[in-house]
Amino acid sequence: MSIRVVVADDHPMYLLGLAAVLAQADDIDVVAQASNGHELLAAVAQHSPTVAVTDLTMPGLDGITAMHRLRETAPATGVIALTMHEDDESVFTALRAGALGYLVKGADASEIVRAVRAVAAGEAVYGASVARRILAFHSGTLGGDPFPELTPREREVLGQLAGGARNHEIAARLGLSEKTVRNHVSGILLKLQVPDRTAAAIKAKDAGIAPTR
Repeated sequence: MSIRVVVADDHPMYLLGLAAVLAQADDIDVVAQASNGHELLAAVAQHSPTVAVTDLTMPGLDGITAMHRLRETAPATGVIALTMHEDDESVFTALRAGALGYLVKGADASEIVRAVRAVAAGEAVYGASVARRILAFHSGTLGGDPFPELTPREREVLGQLAGGARNHEIAARLGLSEKTVRNHVSGILLKLQVPDRTAAAIKAKDAGIAPTR
């Protein structure tokens, strides 16, 4: 049985080349191509692929946001990030969004094919440079704190946000004024670079911060 794959990238020539590389494998069937996150979501909904291979930075809807949605709408589809970015923030944001694989563009054809096969089999797979970052993270050399920029009080407030609490509830629980809570929430949104409290709550849960109720 062939591995059904959807590929997404906003660079037409790279997308074409990626699809061609995967199509050369006897056990892989590229069922759709997408140029942004919206097209990726539509293609996955239509074709129910085994694996989706996606860039992170795309117009309209980026790969990270698409991954979050796929985790809810198509949990059986394994996602591989294939991107130019290999910085810590990109790597760990993608992993928290549900990526089972992370490869940096420049990976050779055989490495991409192996990654697709591995993710189709339910495994996680990462390029060598990414694997070293993950190993360093879990060994403590990168630190285990997902949001070191937050103050202890902001972390408390973030835990409350993750639990769905509104400002007046947080104020009552932590013995703060609502104005102080609003200031903390504003600081959290700025530091986490998210647009609203819902996005902050999602980011907190993805990072493993337990919701506080």
